[in-house]
Amino acid sequence: MPEISRFHALVIQMYFHDHAPPHFHVRHGQGRARMGIAPVLLLDGTLPPRLFSLAERWATLHQAELLENWHRLARNQPPLPIAPLE
Repeated sequence: MPEISRFHALVIQMYFHDHAPPHFHVRHGQGRARMGIAPVLLLDGTLPPRLFSLAERWATLHQAELLENWHRLARNQPPLPIAPLE
């Protein structure tokens, strides 16, 4: 699963040819979650509240890039890295 960003101990990944709706995966030592892109929301899993808030803010800022990566992966193209949350 390609990693597209990493920040504040969060690892953001997307799968090739994943099922709809468009989403990304968030990994952290304390949990894992799957988050929708449009709209940005928690689909399943758990993260500590502070880390969920960071992932949500990052996804909102990079929503267009996330959707582009979703479409790239559906065409079997590698995703582009996305800047971390600073």
